Amino acid sequence: MIATPDRTPLPREFFDRPVLEVAPDLLGRLIVRSTPDGPIELRLTEVEAYDGPNDPGSHAYRGRTARNEVMFGPPGHVYVYFTYGMWFCMNLVCGPPGRASGVLLRAGEITDGAELARTRRLSARNDKELAKGPARLATALGVDRSLDGTDACTGGETPLRALTGTAVPSDQVRSGPRTGVAGDGAVHPWRFWIANDPTVSPYRAHTPRRRRS
Repeated sequence: MIATPDRTPLPREFFDRPVLEVAPDLLGRLIVRSTPDGPIELRLTEVEAYDGPNDPGSHAYRGRTARNEVMFGPPGHVYVYFTYGMWFCMNLVCGPPGRASGVLLRAGEITDGAELARTRRLSARNDKELAKGPARLATALGVDRSLDGTDACTGGETPLRALTGTAVPSDQVRSGPRTGVAGDGAVHPWRFWIANDPTVSPYRAHTPRRRRS
């Protein structure tokens, strides 16, 4: 018998821990996005950890900027960035204020609101692909920079909430290199996913972008 997911908000103390503890513990948790068109709920199946000043792959590696300000805390807030001039991606901030670590939400299973998600992800061949990858996840949930800095630990009708859900047993969690990370940060096995889950995105190593001649 499958247990009913716990729908209480994740407390701020959950996020006020080292990012390598928080990241795998986010698997199986729920993200609820409230919009004027209706709610969408997602169960996290894949994440990546980014460890601020200790991590060349992190947006905060070189210090605080206007773009990454939210990463410096407090924990439990949403950090949204725009990438490749096309897509938004969403992170949850971890650790004590000033530490600038976060977890990229890479993939998930839409557990409620799939009809609305399909209208945003017209290219998805099936529901397993609706949030299969960080940009697809953000698109399916209707996430953009207006959500940057949102407190995900509050209850009530806030734009985005992180709920307790159902934690994944450690023997079902896998880890490996992060997708598309270059340089020294490429070796860290800081991508975590649920074993054999069909919504997990495929791994791709970093490919240098060619300069136009």
